[in-house]
Amino acid sequence: MAIPVLKHLLFSTHKHKPISSLSFSSSSSQPSDQSATLISTVVSILTQQRSKSRWGNLQTLYPNGFHPKQFSQIALQLKNNPHLALRFFLWTQHKSLCHHNLLTYSTTIHILTRARLLTQAHSLIRTAIRIPQQSTTNNNDNLVPKPLKLFQSLVMTYRLCGSAPFVFDLLVKACLEIKKIDSAIEIVRMLRSRGISPKVGTLNDLVYWVLKVRGGCVGYEVYREVFGLEGDGVVGNVKRVYKVWPNVHTFNVLMGGFYQDGMVEKVEMIWNEMVGFDCLPNCYSYSVLMAVYCEEGRMGEAEKLWEEMRVKEVEADVVSYNTMIGGFCKIGEVEKAEELYREMGLNGVESSCATYEHLVNGYCNVGDVDSALLVYKDMCRKGFRPEALTLDVVIGGLCVKGRVYEAVEILRGGVENFGLVPKGKSYETLLKGLCEEGRMEEALKIQAEMVGKGFEPNLEIYGAFIEGYVRQGNEEMVEVLRNEVLDKKMREKEK
Repeated sequence: MAIPVLKHLLFSTHKHKPISSLSFSSSSSQPSDQSATLISTVVSILTQQRSKSRWGNLQTLYPNGFHPKQFSQIALQLKNNPHLALRFFLWTQHKSLCHHNLLTYSTTIHILTRARLLTQAHSLIRTAIRIPQQSTTNNNDNLVPKPLKLFQSLVMTYRLCGSAPFVFDLLVKACLEIKKIDSAIEIVRMLRSRGISPKVGTLNDLVYWVLKVRGGCVGYEVYREVFGLEGDGVVGNVKRVYKVWPNVHTFNVLMGGFYQDGMVEKVEMIWNEMVGFDCLPNCYSYSVLMAVYCEEGRMGEAEKLWEEMRVKEVEADVVSYNTMIGGFCKIGEVEKAEELYREMGLNGVESSCATYEHLVNGYCNVGDVDSALLVYKDMCRKGFRPEALTLDVVIGGLCVKGRVYEAVEILRGGVENFGLVPKGKSYETLLKGLCEEGRMEEALKIQAEMVGKGFEPNLEIYGAFIEGYVRQGNEEMVEVLRNEVLDKKMREKEK
Protein backbone atom coordinates (compact mmCIF):
# COMPACT_ATOMS: atom_id res chain seq x y z
CA MET A 1 0.00 0.00 0.00
CA ALA A 2 2.92 2.36 0.75
CA ILE A 3 4.28 2.26 -2.81
CA PRO A 4 1.12 3.51 -4.63
CA VAL A 5 0.86 6.31 -2.03
CA LEU A 6 4.38 7.54 -2.81
CA LYS A 7 3.83 7.26 -6.55
CA HIS A 8 0.81 9.52 -6.16
CA LEU A 9 2.84 12.03 -4.17
CA LEU A 10 5.69 12.11 -6.67
CA PHE A 11 3.99 11.57 -9.99
CA SER A 12 0.52 13.01 -9.60
CA THR A 13 0.97 15.58 -12.41
CA HIS A 14 -0.83 14.80 -15.65
CA LYS A 15 2.25 15.20 -17.78
CA HIS A 16 5.44 13.83 -16.29
CA LYS A 17 8.44 16.13 -16.15
CA PRO A 18 12.07 15.05 -15.83
CA ILE A 19 13.43 15.20 -12.33
CA SER A 20 15.63 18.16 -13.21
CA SER A 21 12.50 20.31 -13.65
CA LEU A 22 11.04 19.62 -10.21
CA SER A 23 11.13 22.55 -7.82
CA PHE A 24 12.19 23.03 -4.23
CA SER A 25 9.25 22.20 -1.99
CA SER A 26 9.42 25.43 0.01
CA SER A 27 10.28 27.77 -2.84
CA SER A 28 6.69 28.81 -3.41
CA SER A 29 6.76 31.01 -0.33
CA GLN A 30 9.50 33.56 0.21
CA PRO A 31 11.02 33.77 3.72
CA SER A 32 9.71 36.57 5.98
CA ASP A 33 11.79 39.73 6.44
CA GLN A 34 12.89 38.53 9.88
CA SER A 35 13.87 35.13 8.55
CA ALA A 36 15.61 36.69 5.55
CA THR A 37 17.67 38.86 7.90
CA LEU A 38 18.63 35.79 9.96
CA ILE A 39 19.67 33.90 6.86
CA SER A 40 21.75 36.80 5.56
CA THR A 41 23.44 37.33 8.93
CA VAL A 42 24.32 33.66 9.40
CA VAL A 43 25.72 33.37 5.88
CA SER A 44 27.80 36.51 6.44
CA ILE A 45 29.23 35.19 9.73
CA LEU A 46 30.01 31.78 8.22
CA THR A 47 31.72 33.12 5.14
CA GLN A 48 33.48 36.20 6.50
CA GLN A 49 34.50 35.44 10.07
CA ARG A 50 37.40 33.28 11.17
CA SER A 51 36.72 29.66 11.92
CA LYS A 52 37.47 29.96 15.65
CA SER A 53 35.08 32.85 16.27
CA ARG A 54 32.21 32.12 13.87
CA TRP A 55 30.71 29.21 15.80
CA GLY A 56 30.72 30.98 19.17
CA ASN A 57 29.17 34.10 17.66
CA LEU A 58 26.41 32.09 15.98
CA GLN A 59 25.53 30.28 19.22
CA THR A 60 25.44 33.61 21.08
CA LEU A 61 23.22 35.29 18.50
CA TYR A 62 20.89 32.33 17.96
CA PRO A 63 20.78 30.25 21.17
CA ASN A 64 17.41 28.81 20.15
CA GLY A 65 18.82 27.53 16.89
CA PHE A 66 17.26 27.39 13.44
CA HIS A 67 14.10 26.09 11.85
CA PRO A 68 14.77 23.36 9.23
CA LYS A 69 13.57 25.69 6.45
CA GLN A 70 15.94 28.40 7.66
CA PHE A 71 18.81 25.91 7.78
CA SER A 72 18.10 24.77 4.22
CA GLN A 73 18.02 28.34 2.92
CA ILE A 74 21.34 29.07 4.67
CA ALA A 75 22.86 25.88 3.25
CA LEU A 76 21.75 26.85 -0.25
CA GLN A 77 23.67 30.11 0.11
CA LEU A 78 26.72 27.98 0.89
CA LYS A 79 26.33 25.48 -1.96
CA ASN A 80 29.52 26.71 -3.62
CA ASN A 81 31.36 26.05 -0.37
CA PRO A 82 30.25 22.45 0.31
CA HIS A 83 32.77 21.77 3.07
CA LEU A 84 31.47 24.76 5.03
CA ALA A 85 27.86 23.67 4.42
CA LEU A 86 28.68 20.24 5.83
CA ARG A 87 30.44 21.75 8.86
CA PHE A 88 27.39 23.93 9.51
CA PHE A 89 25.15 20.87 9.31
CA LEU A 90 27.31 18.84 11.70
CA TRP A 91 27.74 21.79 14.11
CA THR A 92 23.99 22.43 14.38
CA GLN A 93 23.44 18.72 14.83
CA HIS A 94 26.08 18.44 17.56
CA LYS A 95 24.83 21.54 19.40
CA SER A 96 21.14 20.56 18.92
CA LEU A 97 20.52 23.92 17.24
CA CYS A 98 18.36 22.46 14.46
CA HIS A 99 15.90 19.60 14.44
CA HIS A 100 17.22 18.13 11.22
CA ASN A 101 14.62 16.47 9.05
CA LEU A 102 14.44 15.13 5.51
CA LEU A 103 14.46 18.66 4.09
CA THR A 104 17.76 19.61 5.75
CA TYR A 105 19.31 16.24 4.98
CA SER A 106 18.24 16.42 1.33
CA THR A 107 19.58 19.94 0.88
CA THR A 108 22.96 19.04 2.38
CA ILE A 109 23.15 15.76 0.44
CA HIS A 110 22.53 17.58 -2.84
CA ILE A 111 25.17 20.20 -2.06
CA LEU A 112 27.74 17.50 -1.32
CA THR A 113 26.78 15.48 -4.40
CA ARG A 114 27.06 18.40 -6.84
CA ALA A 115 30.56 19.01 -5.42
CA ARG A 116 31.45 15.34 -5.94
CA LEU A 117 31.94 14.80 -2.20
CA LEU A 118 30.36 11.40 -2.63
CA THR A 119 31.69 9.73 0.51
CA GLN A 120 30.23 12.46 2.72
CA ALA A 121 26.94 12.50 0.79
CA HIS A 122 26.67 8.72 1.05
CA SER A 123 27.27 8.87 4.79
CA LEU A 124 24.48 11.43 5.25
CA ILE A 125 22.09 9.32 3.17
CA ARG A 126 22.78 6.28 5.35
CA THR A 127 22.05 8.37 8.46
CA ALA A 128 18.91 9.91 6.97
CA ILE A 129 17.28 6.59 6.13
CA ARG A 130 18.02 5.27 9.60
CA ILE A 131 16.73 8.13 11.77
CA PRO A 132 13.46 7.22 13.57
CA GLN A 133 10.34 7.87 11.53
CA GLN A 134 7.95 10.33 13.15
CA SER A 135 4.24 9.60 13.01
CA THR A 136 1.99 12.13 11.25
CA THR A 137 -1.75 12.65 11.10
CA ASN A 138 -1.65 11.38 7.52
CA ASN A 139 -1.97 7.60 7.78
CA ASN A 140 -0.90 7.12 4.16
CA ASP A 141 2.30 9.05 4.83
CA ASN A 142 3.10 6.79 7.78
CA LEU A 143 2.98 3.77 5.48
CA VAL A 144 5.78 5.04 3.23
CA PRO A 145 9.19 3.50 4.10
CA LYS A 146 11.88 5.96 5.18
CA PRO A 147 14.12 5.45 2.12
CA LEU A 148 11.21 6.30 -0.17
CA LYS A 149 10.40 9.41 1.86
CA LEU A 150 14.01 10.51 1.45
CA PHE A 151 13.71 9.80 -2.27
CA GLN A 152 10.63 12.01 -2.42
CA SER A 153 12.45 14.79 -0.57
CA LEU A 154 15.51 14.50 -2.83
CA VAL A 155 13.29 14.77 -5.89
CA MET A 156 11.51 17.85 -4.57
CA THR A 157 14.77 19.62 -3.65
CA TYR A 158 16.70 18.52 -6.72
CA ARG A 159 16.36 21.56 -9.00
CA LEU A 160 17.04 24.41 -6.63
CA CYS A 161 20.12 22.65 -5.26
CA GLY A 162 21.49 22.16 -8.77
CA SER A 163 22.20 18.52 -7.96
CA ALA A 164 23.40 15.64 -10.15
CA PRO A 165 21.45 12.49 -11.10
CA PHE A 166 23.90 10.16 -9.39
CA VAL A 167 22.56 11.35 -6.03
CA PHE A 168 19.94 8.66 -6.62
CA ASP A 169 22.68 6.08 -7.25
CA LEU A 170 24.00 6.88 -3.78
CA LEU A 171 20.51 6.42 -2.33
CA VAL A 172 20.01 3.05 -4.03
CA LYS A 173 23.42 1.83 -2.85
CA ALA A 174 22.71 2.97 0.71
CA CYS A 175 19.41 1.05 0.66
CA LEU A 176 21.21 -2.09 -0.47
CA GLU A 177 23.85 -1.74 2.25
CA ILE A 178 21.17 -1.82 4.96
CA LYS A 179 19.23 -4.59 3.14
CA LYS A 180 16.30 -2.34 2.14
CA ILE A 181 16.03 -4.20 -1.14
CA ASP A 182 12.34 -3.50 -1.83
CA SER A 183 12.92 0.22 -1.42
CA ALA A 184 15.94 0.10 -3.75
CA ILE A 185 13.91 -1.71 -6.42
CA GLU A 186 11.02 0.75 -6.14
CA ILE A 187 13.33 3.78 -6.37
CA VAL A 188 14.84 2.39 -9.58
CA ARG A 189 11.36 1.74 -10.98
CA MET A 190 10.21 5.28 -10.28
CA LEU A 191 13.37 6.79 -11.75
CA ARG A 192 13.02 4.72 -14.91
CA SER A 193 9.37 5.68 -15.25
CA ARG A 194 10.54 9.32 -15.44
CA GLY A 195 13.09 8.58 -18.12
CA ILE A 196 16.12 8.28 -15.83
CA SER A 197 18.18 5.20 -15.09
CA PRO A 198 20.84 4.75 -12.42
CA LYS A 199 24.34 3.91 -13.56
CA VAL A 200 25.07 0.37 -14.71
CA GLY A 201 27.22 -0.25 -11.62
CA THR A 202 24.30 0.65 -9.35
CA LEU A 203 21.98 -1.68 -11.26
CA ASN A 204 24.59 -4.43 -11.03
CA ASP A 205 24.73 -3.97 -7.26
CA LEU A 206 20.95 -4.20 -7.09
CA VAL A 207 20.86 -7.41 -9.12
CA TYR A 208 23.67 -8.87 -6.99
CA TRP A 209 21.81 -8.28 -3.73
CA VAL A 210 18.53 -9.62 -5.08
CA LEU A 211 20.36 -12.74 -6.30
CA LYS A 212 22.08 -13.15 -2.95
CA VAL A 213 19.00 -12.68 -0.79
CA ARG A 214 16.17 -13.99 -2.98
CA GLY A 215 17.83 -16.40 -5.36
CA GLY A 216 18.70 -16.62 -9.02
CA CYS A 217 15.22 -16.64 -10.55
CA VAL A 218 14.06 -13.49 -8.76
CA GLY A 219 17.40 -11.82 -9.47
CA TYR A 220 17.06 -12.58 -13.16
CA GLU A 221 13.56 -11.07 -13.25
CA VAL A 222 14.80 -7.89 -11.59
CA TYR A 223 17.73 -7.75 -14.05
CA ARG A 224 15.33 -7.94 -17.00
CA GLU A 225 13.17 -5.23 -15.50
CA VAL A 226 15.75 -2.65 -14.41
CA PHE A 227 17.67 -2.87 -17.68
CA GLY A 228 14.42 -2.45 -19.63
CA LEU A 229 14.67 -5.79 -21.43
CA GLU A 230 10.96 -6.55 -21.08
CA GLY A 231 8.46 -5.23 -23.65
CA ASP A 232 9.19 -2.49 -26.17
CA GLY A 233 10.66 0.16 -23.90
CA VAL A 234 7.33 1.70 -22.82
CA VAL A 235 5.76 1.57 -19.37
CA GLY A 236 2.18 2.80 -19.40
CA ASN A 237 2.22 6.18 -21.15
CA VAL A 238 5.80 6.96 -20.15
CA LYS A 239 8.52 6.56 -22.77
CA ARG A 240 11.93 5.49 -21.60
CA VAL A 241 14.31 8.14 -22.89
CA TYR A 242 17.54 6.91 -21.34
CA LYS A 243 18.75 3.33 -21.52
CA VAL A 244 21.63 1.70 -19.70
CA TRP A 245 22.85 -1.55 -21.20
CA PRO A 246 24.17 -4.48 -19.15
CA ASN A 247 27.93 -4.96 -19.21
CA VAL A 248 30.22 -7.90 -18.55
CA HIS A 249 29.95 -7.34 -14.80
CA THR A 250 26.16 -7.62 -15.03
CA PHE A 251 26.42 -11.02 -16.66
CA ASN A 252 29.14 -12.10 -14.24
CA VAL A 253 26.83 -11.27 -11.33
CA LEU A 254 24.07 -13.37 -12.90
CA MET A 255 26.36 -16.28 -13.76
CA GLY A 256 27.93 -16.25 -10.30
CA GLY A 257 24.51 -16.10 -8.63
CA PHE A 258 23.11 -19.03 -10.58
CA TYR A 259 26.30 -21.02 -10.00
CA GLN A 260 26.11 -20.45 -6.24
CA ASP A 261 22.47 -21.57 -6.29
CA GLY A 262 23.45 -24.79 -8.09
CA MET A 263 21.44 -23.79 -11.18
CA VAL A 264 24.30 -24.60 -13.53
CA GLU A 265 22.12 -24.87 -16.64
CA LYS A 266 21.25 -21.19 -16.19
CA VAL A 267 24.94 -20.25 -16.25
CA GLU A 268 25.22 -21.38 -19.85
CA MET A 269 21.99 -19.49 -20.66
CA ILE A 270 23.44 -16.25 -19.29
CA TRP A 271 26.67 -16.83 -21.21
CA ASN A 272 24.69 -17.11 -24.45
CA GLU A 273 22.73 -13.96 -23.55
CA MET A 274 26.01 -12.13 -22.96
CA VAL A 275 27.26 -13.21 -26.38
CA GLY A 276 23.96 -12.00 -27.87
CA PHE A 277 24.69 -8.52 -26.48
CA ASP A 278 28.13 -8.57 -28.16
CA CYS A 279 29.56 -8.25 -24.66
CA LEU A 280 33.11 -9.57 -24.35
CA PRO A 281 33.53 -12.02 -21.45
CA ASN A 282 36.41 -11.47 -19.04
CA CYS A 283 38.45 -13.92 -17.00
CA TYR A 284 35.74 -14.27 -14.33
CA SER A 285 33.12 -15.07 -16.99
CA TYR A 286 35.28 -17.84 -18.41
CA SER A 287 36.08 -19.18 -14.94
CA VAL A 288 32.41 -19.60 -13.96
CA LEU A 289 31.45 -21.44 -17.14
CA MET A 290 34.59 -23.56 -17.01
CA ALA A 291 33.73 -24.46 -13.40
CA VAL A 292 30.33 -25.70 -14.58
CA TYR A 293 31.93 -27.83 -17.30
CA CYS A 294 34.59 -29.18 -14.92
CA GLU A 295 32.03 -30.16 -12.27
CA GLU A 296 29.98 -31.99 -14.90
CA GLY A 297 33.08 -33.76 -16.28
CA ARG A 298 32.83 -31.92 -19.61
CA MET A 299 36.55 -31.25 -19.76
CA GLY A 300 36.60 -31.13 -23.56
CA GLU A 301 34.32 -28.08 -23.51
CA ALA A 302 36.28 -26.56 -20.63
CA GLU A 303 39.51 -26.93 -22.64
CA LYS A 304 37.90 -25.21 -25.62
CA LEU A 305 37.05 -22.24 -23.41
CA TRP A 306 40.59 -22.23 -22.01
CA GLU A 307 42.00 -22.16 -25.54
CA GLU A 308 39.55 -19.40 -26.48
CA MET A 309 40.91 -17.34 -23.59
CA ARG A 310 44.41 -17.70 -25.00
CA VAL A 311 43.33 -16.77 -28.53
CA LYS A 312 41.45 -13.70 -27.30
CA GLU A 313 44.35 -12.81 -24.99
CA VAL A 314 42.23 -12.90 -21.85
CA GLU A 315 44.78 -13.17 -19.06
CA ALA A 316 44.12 -16.13 -16.76
CA ASP A 317 44.17 -15.58 -13.00
CA VAL A 318 44.59 -17.96 -10.08
CA VAL A 319 40.85 -18.75 -10.03
CA SER A 320 40.74 -19.83 -13.67
CA TYR A 321 43.94 -21.87 -13.28
CA ASN A 322 42.57 -23.56 -10.16
CA THR A 323 39.31 -24.32 -11.95
CA MET A 324 41.08 -26.15 -14.75
CA ILE A 325 43.58 -27.86 -12.43
CA GLY A 326 40.71 -29.10 -10.26
CA GLY A 327 38.83 -30.32 -13.34
CA PHE A 328 41.78 -32.33 -14.64
CA CYS A 329 42.49 -33.80 -11.18
CA LYS A 330 38.86 -34.85 -10.85
CA ILE A 331 39.02 -37.01 -13.99
CA GLY A 332 42.48 -38.39 -13.16
CA GLU A 333 44.50 -36.39 -15.72
CA VAL A 334 46.98 -35.18 -13.12
CA GLU A 335 49.75 -34.69 -15.68
CA LYS A 336 47.74 -31.96 -17.39
CA ALA A 337 46.98 -30.42 -14.01
CA GLU A 338 50.70 -30.43 -13.12
CA GLU A 339 51.50 -28.83 -16.48
CA LEU A 340 49.07 -25.98 -15.74
CA TYR A 341 50.58 -25.61 -12.27
CA ARG A 342 54.03 -25.12 -13.79
CA GLU A 343 52.59 -22.69 -16.33
CA MET A 344 51.15 -20.62 -13.47
CA GLY A 345 54.61 -20.10 -12.05
CA LEU A 346 56.07 -19.17 -15.44
CA ASN A 347 53.32 -16.61 -15.99
CA GLY A 348 53.82 -15.05 -12.56
CA VAL A 349 50.46 -16.22 -11.18
CA GLU A 350 50.80 -17.06 -7.48
CA SER A 351 49.30 -20.42 -6.55
CA SER A 352 46.80 -20.60 -3.70
CA CYS A 353 45.85 -23.15 -1.09
CA ALA A 354 43.20 -24.51 -3.48
CA THR A 355 45.87 -25.14 -6.13
CA TYR A 356 47.76 -27.50 -3.85
CA GLU A 357 44.63 -29.18 -2.52
CA HIS A 358 43.46 -30.00 -6.04
CA LEU A 359 46.85 -31.58 -6.80
CA VAL A 360 46.93 -33.54 -3.52
CA ASN A 361 43.48 -34.94 -4.19
CA GLY A 362 44.37 -35.68 -7.81
CA TYR A 363 47.53 -37.63 -6.95
CA CYS A 364 45.80 -39.58 -4.18
CA ASN A 365 42.93 -40.48 -6.51
CA VAL A 366 45.38 -42.06 -9.01
CA GLY A 367 47.33 -43.80 -6.22
CA ASP A 368 50.48 -41.65 -6.51
CA VAL A 369 50.85 -41.05 -2.78
CA ASP A 370 54.51 -40.02 -3.00
CA SER A 371 53.68 -37.09 -5.29
CA ALA A 372 50.66 -36.19 -3.12
CA LEU A 373 52.88 -36.16 -0.03
CA LEU A 374 55.46 -33.93 -1.73
CA VAL A 375 52.77 -31.43 -2.75
CA TYR A 376 51.19 -31.54 0.71
CA LYS A 377 54.51 -30.85 2.46
CA ASP A 378 55.34 -28.07 0.00
CA MET A 379 51.94 -26.54 0.69
CA CYS A 380 52.50 -26.58 4.45
CA ARG A 381 56.02 -25.24 4.10
CA LYS A 382 54.69 -22.24 2.16
CA GLY A 383 52.34 -21.37 5.01
CA PHE A 384 49.05 -22.54 3.54
CA ARG A 385 46.56 -24.08 5.97
CA PRO A 386 45.13 -27.28 4.48
CA GLU A 387 41.49 -28.20 4.86
CA ALA A 388 40.63 -31.12 7.11
CA LEU A 389 39.34 -32.95 4.03
CA THR A 390 42.79 -32.71 2.40
CA LEU A 391 44.36 -34.12 5.56
CA ASP A 392 41.90 -37.02 5.42
CA VAL A 393 42.76 -37.75 1.79
CA VAL A 394 46.51 -37.89 2.51
CA ILE A 395 46.02 -40.11 5.58
CA GLY A 396 43.76 -42.44 3.61
CA GLY A 397 46.21 -42.65 0.73
CA LEU A 398 49.13 -43.50 3.02
CA CYS A 399 47.19 -46.12 4.95
CA VAL A 400 46.08 -47.83 1.74
CA LYS A 401 49.77 -48.19 0.88
CA GLY A 402 50.51 -49.54 4.36
CA ARG A 403 52.47 -46.45 5.38
CA VAL A 404 50.68 -46.05 8.69
CA TYR A 405 53.60 -44.48 10.57
CA GLU A 406 53.78 -41.62 8.02
CA ALA A 407 49.99 -41.23 8.25
CA VAL A 408 50.25 -40.81 12.03
CA GLU A 409 52.92 -38.14 11.56
CA ILE A 410 50.71 -36.29 9.06
CA LEU A 411 47.81 -36.44 11.52
CA ARG A 412 49.94 -35.09 14.36
CA GLY A 413 51.30 -32.27 12.19
CA GLY A 414 47.82 -31.24 11.03
CA VAL A 415 46.43 -31.16 14.55
CA GLU A 416 49.41 -29.47 16.21
CA ASN A 417 50.41 -26.99 13.49
CA PHE A 418 47.04 -26.04 12.04
CA GLY A 419 44.49 -27.01 14.67
CA LEU A 420 42.75 -29.32 12.19
CA VAL A 421 40.06 -31.73 13.34
CA PRO A 422 40.21 -34.84 11.16
CA LYS A 423 37.02 -36.68 10.29
CA GLY A 424 36.09 -39.87 12.08
CA LYS A 425 36.94 -41.77 8.90
CA SER A 426 40.59 -40.70 9.18
CA TYR A 427 40.81 -42.03 12.72
CA GLU A 428 39.13 -45.25 11.64
CA THR A 429 41.61 -45.70 8.76
CA LEU A 430 44.58 -45.08 11.06
CA LEU A 431 43.34 -47.40 13.79
CA LYS A 432 42.78 -50.22 11.32
CA GLY A 433 46.27 -49.77 9.93
CA LEU A 434 47.91 -49.71 13.39
CA CYS A 435 45.98 -52.77 14.54
CA GLU A 436 46.93 -54.70 11.41
CA GLU A 437 50.59 -53.93 12.16
CA GLY A 438 50.13 -55.00 15.79
CA ARG A 439 50.96 -51.53 17.17
CA MET A 440 48.20 -51.73 19.78
CA GLU A 441 49.65 -49.17 22.22
CA GLU A 442 49.76 -46.49 19.55
CA ALA A 443 46.29 -47.50 18.39
CA LEU A 444 44.94 -47.00 21.92
CA LYS A 445 46.45 -43.51 22.06
CA ILE A 446 44.87 -42.58 18.74
CA GLN A 447 41.55 -44.04 19.90
CA ALA A 448 41.67 -41.96 23.10
CA GLU A 449 42.41 -38.85 21.05
CA MET A 450 39.52 -39.72 18.75
CA VAL A 451 37.08 -39.97 21.67
CA GLY A 452 38.42 -36.68 23.02
CA LYS A 453 37.48 -35.06 19.70
CA GLY A 454 33.92 -36.27 20.10
CA PHE A 455 34.05 -39.36 17.86
CA GLU A 456 32.67 -42.63 19.22
CA PRO A 457 34.33 -45.85 18.05
CA ASN A 458 32.10 -47.82 15.70
CA LEU A 459 31.81 -51.58 15.21
CA GLU A 460 34.53 -51.60 12.52
CA ILE A 461 37.02 -50.03 14.94
CA TYR A 462 36.08 -52.59 17.60
CA GLY A 463 36.61 -55.28 14.99
CA ALA A 464 40.07 -53.95 14.13
CA PHE A 465 41.11 -53.95 17.83
CA ILE A 466 39.74 -57.44 18.38
CA GLU A 467 41.64 -58.80 15.37
CA GLY A 468 44.81 -57.05 16.53
CA TYR A 469 44.60 -58.58 20.02
CA VAL A 470 43.76 -61.98 18.54
CA ARG A 471 47.02 -61.86 16.58
CA GLN A 472 48.85 -61.03 19.80
CA GLY A 473 47.10 -63.82 21.65
CA ASN A 474 45.64 -61.40 24.24
CA GLU A 475 42.44 -63.32 25.01
CA GLU A 476 41.60 -61.11 28.01
CA MET A 477 41.37 -57.94 25.90
CA VAL A 478 39.50 -59.82 23.18
CA GLU A 479 36.86 -60.89 25.72
CA VAL A 480 36.53 -57.37 27.16
CA LEU A 481 36.07 -55.83 23.70
CA ARG A 482 33.55 -58.48 22.59
CA ASN A 483 31.45 -57.74 25.67
CA GLU A 484 31.64 -54.00 24.87
CA VAL A 485 30.44 -54.77 21.34
CA LEU A 486 27.47 -56.72 22.71
CA ASP A 487 26.59 -53.84 25.06
CA LYS A 488 26.87 -51.36 22.20
CA LYS A 489 24.55 -53.42 20.01
CA MET A 490 22.03 -53.75 22.85
CA ARG A 491 22.02 -49.97 23.42
CA GLU A 492 21.52 -49.34 19.72
CA LYS A 493 18.52 -51.71 19.67
CA GLU A 494 16.97 -49.96 22.66
CA LYS A 495 17.17 -46.66 20.80
